[in-house]
Amino acid sequence: MTLYGVALFGLVYCLAVASPGPGVAAIVARSLARGTQGAPAFIAGFLIGDLVWFTVAATGLAALAQSAHAVFVAVKYAGLAYLLYLAYKMWTAPAKAIDESAVDPSQRPSRLFLTTLSLTLGNPKPMVFFLALLPTVVKLETLTVTGFFEIVAVIAVELPLVLGTYAYAASRARRFLRSPRAIRIVNRSSATAMAGAAVMIARTS
Repeated sequence: MTLYGVALFGLVYCLAVASPGPGVAAIVARSLARGTQGAPAFIAGFLIGDLVWFTVAATGLAALAQSAHAVFVAVKYAGLAYLLYLAYKMWTAPAKAIDESAVDPSQRPSRLFLTTLSLTLGNPKPMVFFLALLPTVVKLETLTVTGFFEIVAVIAVELPLVLGTYAYAASRARRFLRSPRAIRIVNRSSATAMAGAAVMIARTS
């Protein structure tokens, strides 16, 4: 791939990741309620999911993915169920400051990772994004191994950076909250946003 092609893909992909949507809503809601605890695992699920869909698009497996639609739907709703559970935990959380050293079983990295991974794998929109974007940058039929890994590198850098920035900003905003009433409002607002993100994802096809 040319430097121009890589830069063009990077720009468009960065804008797509940064644009408001269910993924951004989920990471902001969770970081407002929980701080940065578990954020790397939460973001890693989105990253691996995007890389899987990019690989599917780049290797011409889109038709196979469509034929396995029922499997992806099942995976998607498993992730949605846990996302709604996290929203419930936020809603019912005590109105107190975050204890970063405390381990909440519902916030274990492995569970958070699997939640966002299943949501991304169960959503065909990333595959459509790659199928629509890549042909404007490079012909998929002539994509070299080097070009493939160049795009992988862009995704691996940009997605964590963008979502990590959202998570950090939201967690910093949380630190300004002092009164139990303010913390309760944020917890419940975050729970509502998280549930709303789940509904938005559920409505995608």
